[in-house]
Amino acid sequence: MQTATIPLRGPLLRGARRPRVALVGRRRTGKGSIFQAAASPSVQHERLAGVGAAYKECLVDVGLDQISLVDLPGIETLHHLREHDRVVLMYLLWGDRWPAIARHESEQPAAAFSAPDVLIQVVDATMLERDLELTLELSLLGRPMVIALNRMDEASAKGIFINTQTLSKKLGIPVIPTVAHMGKGIHALFAAAVQAARERLCPLPQPVNPHLIDSLRELSATISRPEVTEAFQVPHPLLLYQLAENDDYFLNELTCHFPALLPAVTSARAAAERGLPRSLSEEIHADRHHRAALLFESVSSPIGLEEKGWQRWLDELFLHPRWGLIGTLAVFALVLFFTFEVSTFLDAMTSAKLVAWSDQWQPVSAVGIVAKAVADGLIGLIGIVVPYMIPLVLLLVALEESGIMHRVAFVVDRGFHHIGLHGGIAVPFLVGLGCNVPAISAAAAITSGRDRVIATWLIAFVPCSARSAIILALGGKYLGGFGVFGIFALTLLLIAALGKLLSTRFAKATAHGMIQEIPPYALPVWSSMLRKTGERTRDIVTIVTPLLIIGSIILALLHYWGADAFINVALTPVTGWWLGLPIVLGVPILFGVLRKELSLLMIYQALGTQDIVPLLDWVQIATFLIFITFYVPCVSTFAVMLRAVGRRDALLSVALSVGIALLAAGFVRGALGAINAL
Repeated sequence: MQTATIPLRGPLLRGARRPRVALVGRRRTGKGSIFQAAASPSVQHERLAGVGAAYKECLVDVGLDQISLVDLPGIETLHHLREHDRVVLMYLLWGDRWPAIARHESEQPAAAFSAPDVLIQVVDATMLERDLELTLELSLLGRPMVIALNRMDEASAKGIFINTQTLSKKLGIPVIPTVAHMGKGIHALFAAAVQAARERLCPLPQPVNPHLIDSLRELSATISRPEVTEAFQVPHPLLLYQLAENDDYFLNELTCHFPALLPAVTSARAAAERGLPRSLSEEIHADRHHRAALLFESVSSPIGLEEKGWQRWLDELFLHPRWGLIGTLAVFALVLFFTFEVSTFLDAMTSAKLVAWSDQWQPVSAVGIVAKAVADGLIGLIGIVVPYMIPLVLLLVALEESGIMHRVAFVVDRGFHHIGLHGGIAVPFLVGLGCNVPAISAAAAITSGRDRVIATWLIAFVPCSARSAIILALGGKYLGGFGVFGIFALTLLLIAALGKLLSTRFAKATAHGMIQEIPPYALPVWSSMLRKTGERTRDIVTIVTPLLIIGSIILALLHYWGADAFINVALTPVTGWWLGLPIVLGVPILFGVLRKELSLLMIYQALGTQDIVPLLDWVQIATFLIFITFYVPCVSTFAVMLRAVGRRDALLSVALSVGIALLAAGFVRGALGAINAL
């Protein structure tokens, strides 16, 4: 097995080293979409000092590093500072540790909030010139910074092409092109943010018009006093331009805390204006606007490289916020086709024929019984690996290598957040409709920690093809289409409710955000697909095989020694008392842990007929199907659980499934019994 090597560029940014990364920018630039693309299911909402809009915060894993991601309310400009923008600026400067000039505010910070270590300014590529003015203003904060050049697809459609490398060189900070609603560039954006935090990548000073610099020398000297610096705790260039440009917050605070200094500041501003053609405020604003326009002209052109037509069409199919669901449903349909057509065909051509051959072998000695049990165990292994595991894992690998699965995961990510998981788990859930074994293995490959435990427990409740066959065979015949639909609908509701409950249960272990990388499209390579499929199935086979054989031998010997009656009596509290079923169904229930489809055959054997209606009414049939659907997964599923989540969580999963099966079946029995009595 090959081992991936990840180079470390310095100390890991985790724990106490974890940087705070703030998304800033004007409204409607796509900040919210970028946050949602990276956010975890566990998001905090707080207000800035109890006023204004709330900010959102969560932890996000970026490779081996980790950041605390904050989505701040929009900020339009620092020119003529508005109340809303002022609150955001105060948090950018000071966090919740406000300096002396702000301690008299009526609204003080209500929650702990450290000042951001890195700023990600989200810029609208279709209105780059306007956003660059805010970039020049934010550069005065002296913080590491990254530009997210969003809506690049819309800019390209409008004939606007931006040279991001040139813009990055001129600003001195990373500029990452993104299409937030499609997840494009998000992974590179946060990798750049981590790099900016590690290397302290601050914007380069952008040269101001020389005549402005000369005009502001007197004002700069006036406020360059230690007591002013200590009171404001603001970078000198920012304080200088705020006092020169705006008659608002900073000038009011200077008047309040340093009244003796106000005449000198007023005189310095008047002196600066005497050599200018217009007011000082207008001149500073015009200079910033002019510099932003020149910067835009130097990095934009009407000619550029357009994305290939078929790639753009596929992204519209898979990633578009409105139409992306069509591509996702197409992938789901492909998985279902494999499950119910390809896998069923392979099962009929392999394990079904082997089972028919095995049924003709009826040994009477203990040695023969053990030999047949070993054969049955191996046939059971073939029935899992050949029709379900290999084709479904191969399909999963093909979807990964082509880049399609990453897009499906991005589209469904927000929906899976409601049950405490990320969208990457969607395809393993679908694979579970064929067989839970490769589904849990696939989920373990893309998750870790709490997400792996929750995903494993939930996949165990996904009705695999064997359980679906029992539901369709009995339910379809005796309960009708509405009955079958009701059982599957109850399964979906239970998975959703259980996922929500489990995510709440693991609330102390806060869920981290996971950035869905959107790789370029690629044709899968057969050699790579076969190698990855072999790697993902090899260990499963070695774990499942002995458990299947041992379980088969134990159950066969129990039957050989005539322990069926004892098993039925021992399970009477479950079958007879709680579920209201004939006690002879205890053995089929127990044997279901080996292979679920055995339960159906053994029901007929235990009742002595394939026409079970005279012996079971519709309430008993529905109760039995509900119990089998949620009951302990087969021994193969338990085996792969041991490897995925460990013995403790695997046993807890078994206990959970037994408890839910008993509760759900008991509830259904009581409810349907009451309806039947009416």
